[in-house]
Amino acid sequence: MSTFMAKASEINRKWYILDAAGKPLGRVAARAADILRGKVKPEFTPNVDCGDHVIIINCEKAVLTGNKLEKKFYQHHTGYIGGLKEVQYKTLMATRPEFAMQLAVKGMIPKTTIGRSALTRLRVCKGDEHMHEAQKPELLV
Repeated sequence: MSTFMAKASEINRKWYILDAAGKPLGRVAARAADILRGKVKPEFTPNVDCGDHVIIINCEKAVLTGNKLEKKFYQHHTGYIGGLKEVQYKTLMATRPEFAMQLAVKGMIPKTTIGRSALTRLRVCKGDEHMHEAQKPELLV
């Protein structure tokens, strides 16, 4: 018996909706990362991008457990001397919750060409409205 290896030309991609309302941000991001990578499919092949499209809705209603709203910071550097910028997650979730969700999913995807192409299939919405009804996405519970 030989091992099945998926080919990039034979992959059919589905669309899924994940609702983040009332759920921990990291749990939703981990589920989205698995779907984007294709690990939930039986024909998963590590060297082939066989993931699906994911739409995450209600990001503003995602929950951060514990004291993460006050103690967790998003840091980035501008490239200039003394250019370290910090934003508390309380303000990040109030102003840009979809960016916080994208950061969480991006951290769970491999830093390779397959991971970068998987991130292009992620759509994040602040509310419960999205513009991808034509693709007939399935709601995941």
